[in-house]
Amino acid sequence: MGDVETKAKNARQAFLQLCVVPAKRRNAVLGRMAKNLTAKKQEIMAANAKDIAESKKSGLSEQLVKRLVLSDEKFGEIISGVNAVKGQDDLVGKTISTTLLDKGLLLEQISTPIGVICAIFEARPDALVQIASLSIKSGNAAILKGGSEARKTNAVLAQIIRKSLAEEGLFEDAVQLIESREDVAKIISLSEYIDLIIPRGSSAFVKFIQQNSTIPVLGHSDGICHEYVDEHADTKKAVRICVDAKTQYPAVCNAMETLLVHEKIAPKFLPEFAKALNGKVELRCDPNSAKILSEKGFATKNASEKDWGTEYNDLILSIKTVSGLEEAITHINTYGSKHTDGIITENEKNAREFLLQVDSAGVYHNASTRFADGYRYGKGAEVGISTGKIHARGPSGMEALLTYKYILRGNGHIVADYTGKGAKKFLHKKL
Repeated sequence: MGDVETKAKNARQAFLQLCVVPAKRRNAVLGRMAKNLTAKKQEIMAANAKDIAESKKSGLSEQLVKRLVLSDEKFGEIISGVNAVKGQDDLVGKTISTTLLDKGLLLEQISTPIGVICAIFEARPDALVQIASLSIKSGNAAILKGGSEARKTNAVLAQIIRKSLAEEGLFEDAVQLIESREDVAKIISLSEYIDLIIPRGSSAFVKFIQQNSTIPVLGHSDGICHEYVDEHADTKKAVRICVDAKTQYPAVCNAMETLLVHEKIAPKFLPEFAKALNGKVELRCDPNSAKILSEKGFATKNASEKDWGTEYNDLILSIKTVSGLEEAITHINTYGSKHTDGIITENEKNAREFLLQVDSAGVYHNASTRFADGYRYGKGAEVGISTGKIHARGPSGMEALLTYKYILRGNGHIVADYTGKGAKKFLHKKL
């Protein structure tokens, strides 16, 4: 498909075509994508099996291999995701505001696609389909760089998506792949063609992109998520939530990495929680939680200062007891990654204070952090979870790929009429 700069140029041309295509045609591409992906399921699964075998041979960790696997269930979720995006309301070209500046002078604010999106993401092949679907739905072009572990799977998926675009009479270069680190280094310099970079990876990687590119970055870095078990928590409810937050899928960014427990409830809660984990999770504890658990016969390791700021993506959990709500909030705002953090309590006042004071994209009450997901939020899919605060925050769906423009309609109006002696006055009437 050519070198990186050629791909970027082609993506720009594809965007200029796609951004004016009616919603009906963009939805037709998504419908065809779902149909073509389903028809090519065996080919996709075969490519994925090769990626898995090579990753295991290379020594990739078990948890990261799990992120790579396309099970029948995961494949079904991919198809459901494409159809969900297809079924969403079209947000392109919507009027955000209308202001009558003066008689015959009308200003409209209209939603528009951002342009060419470059998304760099981890090994999960489903991320490629999600980002491509949302880009097409929102009238954007996408240049995608997946993890090398999923290279064969990604290549087949991209080929099917490009074919779906072509079969609907649209530029197939609206979706393209790049593969090497050298490609990434080149593409982040192409500000004349690329409008937004979405890096999904470590904090260090996101910072590298931000520091080495003049292109705007929608940063999705570490997911250091917390659950705080308050002294007023329902113990049974807390155990259920925390087990889900840690073990339901530990290799993802919305899994709990640090558990904070009020010192008054810790002697009751921690042994019940550890029992429910059934020895499957390595527990890295502060002295107080270690003492409580070891006295009940549970194995623990000593937590270091580094553990409080570590995203494990594995069956490892940091545990710390705290004196109360204030200490829990301070800990989260100090060590967290502004991703998703929760409180488990039956005290509405404590819940309200936590929800207001924790500075994260998602703040939960009595719910697992694993709900932080575009599909679960009703967005159909997500391009990532933004831990920044500008433009988009949290699970970012189609709305994160849109910006706006101002359209002004007049009838011979000139600024000179509104300046100087006897100047006309603006109406600035909101319609």
